[in-house]
Amino acid sequence: MTSSDFSLRANVVNVLARTIQPATIAVAGGRIASITPTGATAPDATLPYALPGFVDAHVHVESSLLVPTEFARMAVAHGTVATVSDPHEIGNVLGVAGVEFMLENARHSPFKFCFGAPSCVPATPFETAGAEITAADIAKLFENPKIGYLAEMMNWPGVLHRDADVMAKIAIAQAAGRPVDGHAPGLRADDAAHYASAGISTDHECFTAAEARDKLAVGMKILIREGSAARNFDALIELLPEHYANLMFCSDDKHPDTLVLGHINQLVQRAMALDNDVFQVLQVACINPVQHYNLPVGLLAAGDPADFITVKDLQDFTVLQTYLNGALVAENGQSLLPAAPIAVVNNFHALPVASEDFQLPAPGTENPTLRVIECFDGQLITARVDLPATVENGLVVPDLAGDVLKLAVINRYQPQVAPALAFIRGFGLKHGALASSVGHDSHNITAVGCDDASLARAVNLVIAAKGGLAAVGADGREILVPLPVAGLMSDQEGPAVASAYAAVDALAKDLGSPLGAPFMTLSFMALLVIPSLKLSDKGLFDGQQFAFVDAVE
Repeated sequence: MTSSDFSLRANVVNVLARTIQPATIAVAGGRIASITPTGATAPDATLPYALPGFVDAHVHVESSLLVPTEFARMAVAHGTVATVSDPHEIGNVLGVAGVEFMLENARHSPFKFCFGAPSCVPATPFETAGAEITAADIAKLFENPKIGYLAEMMNWPGVLHRDADVMAKIAIAQAAGRPVDGHAPGLRADDAAHYASAGISTDHECFTAAEARDKLAVGMKILIREGSAARNFDALIELLPEHYANLMFCSDDKHPDTLVLGHINQLVQRAMALDNDVFQVLQVACINPVQHYNLPVGLLAAGDPADFITVKDLQDFTVLQTYLNGALVAENGQSLLPAAPIAVVNNFHALPVASEDFQLPAPGTENPTLRVIECFDGQLITARVDLPATVENGLVVPDLAGDVLKLAVINRYQPQVAPALAFIRGFGLKHGALASSVGHDSHNITAVGCDDASLARAVNLVIAAKGGLAAVGADGREILVPLPVAGLMSDQEGPAVASAYAAVDALAKDLGSPLGAPFMTLSFMALLVIPSLKLSDKGLFDGQQFAFVDAVE
């Protein structure tokens, strides 16, 4: 879209100066030419409010199931003008070529994407990924000015122990003048200080205010996250009045059905509903990410790129218009950005499976015990629960009455590798199974189910499509959302993907799941860097011991 020269009158919100005054904003050549006050000292009730656009300070665009251009088309309707985007999902599938795919697709949108160089591909040596991104690859990526930071350093043990490869990657980022993002769930006190002293500047994994305060005390900036699976807003928002200068809002992972409804604007609304100061809230939502990551995003000042929004009021923040480089890209909740061509790239070699592949023989011990993963709605962390195994005909089987279901991870990069098996509590399915090729961070196929036949059917639907989300019921119902782009993203337009996702999500819940986002929660059950128990394609992994353990003994 091309910008035009124009002017508009609005109550202009100067966040840093803490002023609101009626003014005329003149835009020329895609930039703010001038902001001329009308002379009135109080806001004009007949005018909208103009303010800098919202920024998502940490998101994996791939988790929206949309390519960047389609993500942008949906986000601008909610007043988002930029994201700090970690492409390590597609990086784990395709390596540097995956990062380059995201850059190329994003080039067709005026949206301000800031992509990072993935720091942990693969995330651990305890899983099979489709590619590796080395320190040399990161140095090469930083030659591109579109790569704005070193993406989340999930290998926090490596940072604490000053692993040579980890520190080399951080040193490359520092030499290139790029900030380094963190990822250190649960680190407190001296460990948090030691982590930050390596050059880590942010963390988005705090799940208590006390943990966040420890990290703030050692100079880290804290991101308040509210995504489709991990939701920490309620736990952290109390920090805002004292620490607003060092906070940002982010979604991290957001599925398309929730992106249809809102984005960072929803966090602003919730913060204002708690009677927070409007200038402090907007500094968190609009200003801090731009300054921390040196984003090429205007902040509604003369000479800046004309990236701003107008809203009806400063309580509900109903977005009326979104401008990028002086072009109107959304109005009254409707995106005006055109669709762009979507290329299909992939790395998928798994072959069909049989129900027998999911059988787990019971050990020879009397009264065997299961190490069961317990998942929680709205959290990425899990717990370990030891429960008596249910054995039938020499096989360990699910206990539906106790909500103990079978969990499987299938290597998608190599054909005919036996599934890794474990058990999980918290999904609540009464029959059927779910399967997904979105499985953080290596993106093997992750499935949960009540019986082996349903597991095989759901997994085979995903394999046949070379990526997707599938839900199947024992009653014959089944829905597949194909994800042909790296097994992570759709090649369809955003609203259609959101509708398809809503349907498969509804079936998952109709099968019995009480989770708010069953597929998002499932996608994190293979994320080994988040304790306590997780399952990779190589086996059950204890995140506290950082070692494999037996699922049944």
